[in-house]
Amino acid sequence: MKFIFADSLDHVDPGYDFLRDRYSEGRTPYWDDAYPHEIMGYAPYKGMLVSRGIVGGVAVGGKYTEAQAMRFRRVGAREFLRLDKPEFEHLPIFGDCGAFTYHKEDKPPYTPEDTAEFYDDARFTHGCSVDHIIFDFDEDLKGMEGGTQEARRRFEITLENASAFRSATAHMSGRFTPMGVIQGWSPGSMAEGARRLVAMGYDYLALGGTVPLKASQIKSCLAAIRDIVPASTRIHILGFAKADEIDTFGSFNITSFDTTSPLIRAFKDAKANYYLPSKGGKLDYYTAIRVPQALENPKLMRLAKRGALHQETLVEMEKKALSALRAYDRGEAVLDETLDTVIAYSTPAVTGSPVEELPDAKAVKDLRERYKRTLIDRPWKKCSCAICSALSIEVVLFRASNRNKRRGIHNLGVYNALVDQLPSNSDNNDHTQISGNPSETERNAHRSFVCSESV
Repeated sequence: MKFIFADSLDHVDPGYDFLRDRYSEGRTPYWDDAYPHEIMGYAPYKGMLVSRGIVGGVAVGGKYTEAQAMRFRRVGAREFLRLDKPEFEHLPIFGDCGAFTYHKEDKPPYTPEDTAEFYDDARFTHGCSVDHIIFDFDEDLKGMEGGTQEARRRFEITLENASAFRSATAHMSGRFTPMGVIQGWSPGSMAEGARRLVAMGYDYLALGGTVPLKASQIKSCLAAIRDIVPASTRIHILGFAKADEIDTFGSFNITSFDTTSPLIRAFKDAKANYYLPSKGGKLDYYTAIRVPQALENPKLMRLAKRGALHQETLVEMEKKALSALRAYDRGEAVLDETLDTVIAYSTPAVTGSPVEELPDAKAVKDLRERYKRTLIDRPWKKCSCAICSALSIEVVLFRASNRNKRRGIHNLGVYNALVDQLPSNSDNNDHTQISGNPSETERNAHRSFVCSESV
């Protein structure tokens, strides 16, 4: 089972100055930035996925600039993602259409033919057919029962596009592996979609529309699909939002899945921001400590506008919080004093109110307990990945993109190692590199690339 990382231009400035919180002098975004596999020194995943919706174009505005989108098609996905080095050349690059980006449209903005050309031009190794997402779902329906008129219309559009996509790729002589996308409103309808895709000639299917589903509902769909397609048929789960539960999916013979969850949770989750392996093949989650930039955080700015806290006071509180945390990391400050300083600054940033206005508030107590656990356990000291080794406590500070994304990249390494160790990947375990624990030589080789010398 391969963990494929769905990229969204998730790179960081390798020369970022963490003491002054400034980008490296003369930095050119993208060109001077580093992808996760560059900053870690190894790929913390088994492949990457790029959505056509992220790249963008005439039909749909994406995240890439126009120049980046043009270069992506000109030089190809591998060179653009800087996966063209010998150590990364074996990694597959998947492409999909990003059905969420056009889910409000009457029909997909792409044709099967131009999508096949997009994958071929950019030299993807795998490409998904053009699907139209279905949001209705009822796991109690049997076979092809139910389904709204709109769900059934999208079901047929997805299959018609898959058929045309199969024809459009036939002359491409295996330059990439076409994947047929499954959409449906129930386990039975997804199984029927899978059956028809196999009948078209697909031997690699991609299960779409799973983001809003519970893990148990995804399993119901996989069970129904597995009952109807040959055992040799490979299955990929698109946008797998239940990545933390991947260890419970082993019986469904999943070939691959893509997710951004380990990276995204580093800065979007309220509590689980930093991953660390635990005993028994599980993960421990730690809360990152919020020390936002006083003059940029919206909640702090609103407090300053209504006069609850002066900007000068906030800037001073920010400095004290950072100093206290760094002193604690060096063993020069005690826990309680550090927590008091941090909570006084974090509370208004999290709740929108000064800590003095929230006596005995449960939210403040919970925040203090989560930060206390992070500081007592010092998880960054237990990880030998290149990022944690170089940044120390900076990696658990919830503060601007360069720290937050680095923490997310660390999470990718831990998560990839977890997936490698699953029983369903036992055949590969002997060859697994423990992503969160690269050799000292490897870390030293990449240390200068991880952060500025000022940390």
